[in-house]
Amino acid sequence: MFQILIKKGSVSGGFTLIELILYISLSATILLAISLFFILLLQVRIKSQVIATVNQEGERAMSIITQAIRNAVSINNPDESGEETETLSLNTNVSEKNPTTFYLSNGIIMMKEGDSGAVPITSDLVVVSNLKFRNLSGSSAPANIDITFTINHIK
Repeated sequence: MFQILIKKGSVSGGFTLIELILYISLSATILLAISLFFILLLQVRIKSQVIATVNQEGERAMSIITQAIRNAVSINNPDESGEETETLSLNTNVSEKNPTTFYLSNGIIMMKEGDSGAVPITSDLVVVSNLKFRNLSGSSAPANIDITFTINHIK
């Protein structure tokens, strides 16, 4: 009544051990490549943020200093000899702000106006070094101050 047919040479249902190992290793390789790609993207993003922070801090400091120079009626330090100094001292039309002084303190550019306390113009995300000012203006020329500094990101 019942007949059982068996076919020789055909096996169905499931994977062999070799196929399973091959699929697992292929999946692991793809996941590793994707993980490395995302790690690389994260590193590039962090590096871009560091560069942007350093640029913004430098531009902000330079903007504040140059605006103070534009508003100054006279320059106390550096003098017109062309010597580099580590401090910039200006006089303005507002006597309460005289002198306005810029200097470096513990890696931060500071601004002091008159008798008020010093205010940082760079943040604690960066370290500034080699702040130098040089007066390039002549006795009758408008203020021309060369400002140089090095700015690095804190790791």
